[in-house]
Amino acid sequence: MDQVTTGIRRVLSAPIVYDTFQSILGGSSARRRICQEHIRARDGDTIVDVGCGTAELLNFLPKSVHYYGFDLSPDYIEAAKSRFDGRGDYHFRCADLNTLGPDEIPPCDLAIAFGVLHHIGDDTARTLIGSLRDRLTPGGRLVTIDNAFVEGQSFIARELIRRDRGQHVRRAEEYLELVPDGYREKKITIHHDLLRVPYTHLIMECVK
Repeated sequence: MDQVTTGIRRVLSAPIVYDTFQSILGGSSARRRICQEHIRARDGDTIVDVGCGTAELLNFLPKSVHYYGFDLSPDYIEAAKSRFDGRGDYHFRCADLNTLGPDEIPPCDLAIAFGVLHHIGDDTARTLIGSLRDRLTPGGRLVTIDNAFVEGQSFIARELIRRDRGQHVRRAEEYLELVPDGYREKKITIHHDLLRVPYTHLIMECVK
């Protein structure tokens, strides 16, 4: 995974600092809205969350979901386990996205990649999206959430995104180009108002 981890970006690698920073910016309300409008998980769904971080999304998902969270950071995974172990059918694993094989991903109704694609190159992203497609049930959905460069976004949003830890922030059409064959539907939605500061989020939904 390609990211900058120096200065403030290194500090954000600590789970408690990252979660606090996200909370200040309005990350909790953003996650709630994304879950309601885009993820739309149902009771009993099996969900694979690649790049799950500290698994904050679980606060906004039905309690009856079967959840499998993967993240490269052992600190994030340990934080997720300490918060959510024993509270449901939740599973957490520290895994390198670049080496995660398709057989290591359980069959699922929903696959989520929150803030992942802008950290990985095109080939790795296509492989990941293809692997998730292969594990989705018919009619299952992949939902990705990333920042993006788009026409008309505010100067502040663009400058904040330029300073992101991820080194592969793309234009909207470039995210769509990452989706391999095998998805019968794909669409993107742009949000400029999910956080308390000007910022641009791109949400991509792909249906198998």
